[in-house]
Amino acid sequence: DRPVQFDLPSRSGHRWRVGLSVCYDLRFPELYRAHASAGADLLLVPSAFTHTTGQAHWEVLLRARAVENLAYVLAPAQGGVHENGRHTWGRSMLVDPWGTVQSQLEQGAGVVAGTLDPERLRNLRLQLPSLSHRVL
Repeated sequence: DRPVQFDLPSRSGHRWRVGLSVCYDLRFPELYRAHASAGADLLLVPSAFTHTTGQAHWEVLLRARAVENLAYVLAPAQGGVHENGRHTWGRSMLVDPWGTVQSQLEQGAGVVAGTLDPERLRNLRLQLPSLSHRVL
């Protein structure tokens, strides 16, 4: 199977290539490299991490995927205590290709907003061409 991707036009006319994944996929960096190698510049990761794993791993994994692939990462996340007692972490966020958290929503319903800059992304990928390099 191939990773799921789609195009998303912006108001400025830029067409973002979006790589789609979900929750547990975040632990498998090879999926995100496949997305980036296929042209994705925005990685979408809707998730419902538990409170325990979210507290320890959520932000660091999102930032790592952004840096490894020089891509924006948008991660909407379910958070709170649910009827069955399950406690999810939340913390929806937008991470830029340098690994900086641009925007984050701690808990509850809301919007995570930020700027996706195609020119900055292009320049970063030119300055640090790691997507074209391999170790193995």
